[in-house]
Amino acid sequence: MAEYFRDKGQHALIVIDDLSKHAATHREIALLTRQSPGREAYPGDVFYIHARLLERAAKLSKDRGGGSLTALPIAETDSGNLSAYIPTNLISITDGQIVLDASLFHQGQKPAMDVGLSVSRVGGKTQAPSLRAAAGTLRLDYAQFLELEVFTRFGGMPDGRVRDQLKRGERIRAILRQPQHAPFRLADEVALMLAVQAGLLDPLSLKAVAAFRAGLPAALDRDATEILGAIAEGREITADMRATLTAAVTSLAASLSDDSTDNGKSKGGMDAPTPETPAS
Repeated sequence: MAEYFRDKGQHALIVIDDLSKHAATHREIALLTRQSPGREAYPGDVFYIHARLLERAAKLSKDRGGGSLTALPIAETDSGNLSAYIPTNLISITDGQIVLDASLFHQGQKPAMDVGLSVSRVGGKTQAPSLRAAAGTLRLDYAQFLELEVFTRFGGMPDGRVRDQLKRGERIRAILRQPQHAPFRLADEVALMLAVQAGLLDPLSLKAVAAFRAGLPAALDRDATEILGAIAEGREITADMRATLTAAVTSLAASLSDDSTDNGKSKGGMDAPTPETPAS
C-alpha cells in the first residue's frame, strides 16, 4: 500500500511494530518445523526477510515521480542489549537508530532518547543549515556531562570548572525535554541552541529554564519577526540573524534571571531538581 503512494509521486511513512516479535514468532515456527537454527536459534533467512522488507523504502528520482517511502522499524531490546542478533541486523540495514531508554523515561526525560547510542548514518547533512550552525558542540558537551555526572556521584564536591560543566549539562538536558503536543518551530530550536551555547541559561535555575523554553516562541514573535521566515525557508544563519536572535534570547533570559538567583537552590549550591508530571 505504501509503495503505491511512493510510485504515484507522493510520500509515505510505514511504521513496523515490531520486528523483534516478528523474528521470535518466525523462530518458533522454524524450530517446530525442524528447520536448521542459526545464531540465537533464529532461522538463517530472518536477515534476508527483514532486509527485503526494509529496502523497499526509497526516495525516487524526479524522472520516476519523486515519491518517497520511509520505513520506521521498531525492535524491542532485551535489557537494552543492542548487540543482540535482531537489533544488529536492523542497525546494519537502516540509516540509523533512535534508542529509547526506560530509565530516562522514569527520570522524567521525555522523549527518553539515549543521545549517546542514537546515531544517524548521514550525520548532520539532513539538518537545516541554521540548526547545524547553532548546535555547534552541543552533542559533545552533553556526552561529556553524562560522563562527569556518573563520576561525581561517588565523589565529593567537584572543582569550579567541573561544576560549570555540570551546570551547563543540566541545562542542556532541560532544553531537550519536550512537553507533549508542544512542538517547536525551526526558528525556536535555533534560538534555543544559541542560548545554551552562549551560556545564557547557566545563571538560570532549572525551573527558570523551563519558563524560558515556554516563553521563547512569543519572545521571537515579538523581537525577531523579520528573520523567522528566512529560517523557516532553510536559509543559512548570517551574522546579522545570529545577532538578532542572540539579542532576543538575552532579553528573555535577563527577564527570568531575577527570579532564579535565590530560587531553585538546594544545600551545597546545586540546583534542586525540577518536579516532573507523572506520566498518565
